[in-house]
Amino acid sequence: MKIAIIGGTGDQGLGLALRYAKSGEDVVIGSRKAEKAENAVAEIENLLGKTNIENLEGLSNPDATIIADIIILTVPLQAQKATLDSIKDYVDGKIIIDATASLSSNIGGSPTEFVEVWEGSAAERTAAILKDKDVSIVSAYSNICSSSLMNHEEEIDCDCLVCGDDDESKLKAIELVNKLPGVNAIDCGPLSRTKIVEKITPLLIGLNIKNKSHHAGIRITGLDKK
Repeated sequence: MKIAIIGGTGDQGLGLALRYAKSGEDVVIGSRKAEKAENAVAEIENLLGKTNIENLEGLSNPDATIIADIIILTVPLQAQKATLDSIKDYVDGKIIIDATASLSSNIGGSPTEFVEVWEGSAAERTAAILKDKDVSIVSAYSNICSSSLMNHEEEIDCDCLVCGDDDESKLKAIELVNKLPGVNAIDCGPLSRTKIVEKITPLLIGLNIKNKSHHAGIRITGLDKK
């Protein structure tokens, strides 16, 4: 299975690429420009102290999408539509895991505030943009901080809340999330519940700022671990 991390040069995307490449998954980093994606690959190689990692490459967003089985979208809200427009001709039959969080900082405000979008959540916005495509949308990763992802020598002390309407696609996303060391994926129901989940991100950012931390996360207790 090949994982394309679209917008994979930002903090969240780079952290996911680092973690999955280190665990042996077949990863391709996508960016608007292939050169920027290749630079991200070099950064990960430097962090891992390796060169020419065989299961990691950098391509343009469209080229990364073409060869991917699962796509993880990690762009900021303001780049979401333009990025999806650039790859929409290549998404049929694939799963997109949307990690976008609707932060007010995306439109010049505070990262500790949530910005409402017409569709309800960023993931639902992705579904609306791609409504004419044969693609399944799942939301995940938005409540895992990039600092924890980049701290690759340590396990991630955080659960990951996952939403989606197609059970088979959601299960595949959950299996992928659970490959992150220390993370437990929680099925939170349909995609519409993403509007609740995405609001946790600015809360966690605010807790990090208040407590001078970089690794705030959440754990859901009282559930049977499967």
